[in-house]
Amino acid sequence: MTDSPLHLAVIAGSVRDQRMSRAVAEWAAFRAATAKTEVELIDCAETDLPDDGGLRPGGSAASPVAARIDAADAYLIVTPEYNHSYPAGLKRLIDWHYREWMFKPATIISYGVQGGLLAAEHLRGVFAELHVVTTRRVVGLTRPWEHLGAVGFAPPDPVGEAFDAAVHELSWWATTLRTARHDRPYNR
Repeated sequence: MTDSPLHLAVIAGSVRDQRMSRAVAEWAAFRAATAKTEVELIDCAETDLPDDGGLRPGGSAASPVAARIDAADAYLIVTPEYNHSYPAGLKRLIDWHYREWMFKPATIISYGVQGGLLAAEHLRGVFAELHVVTTRRVVGLTRPWEHLGAVGFAPPDPVGEAFDAAVHELSWWATTLRTARHDRPYNR
């Protein structure tokens, strides 16, 4: 099990037209992919979730993306900051799943005029309730639209270096928690 590649889900959290999250998520997925890390992109804008009337505490009926979320060993969450928090589409994706998230790590890549760090902080509390370990390192992108070109998102080198450090921490947590889930499952 320790030799098998980590499965990383990169989640684009915005559903708005003319959004940045898809471009940033594609950049993150490309940069995070290695021989030891398989990456899958999940885009909230392309995810059909059931009507919220079917939401149940502790887990709801399976959604079309439940298996993809469950298969991941770790998550990179790409989120804008909207009104000092994260978007409703991302909240719906999180709320429709429970056990799929449990005992896995997440790193948050937030963006906005001031780097989107309030969105990241709001996500930490939500993920703590789902037994998700959020990494200490987050990547806050200030005005990322200034680095959007014909080939997509192309940030300056210091952003890439910060991202690499965050993914390194995420990989450590992913390996550690995958081993723990396998060797000592939490049964409560």
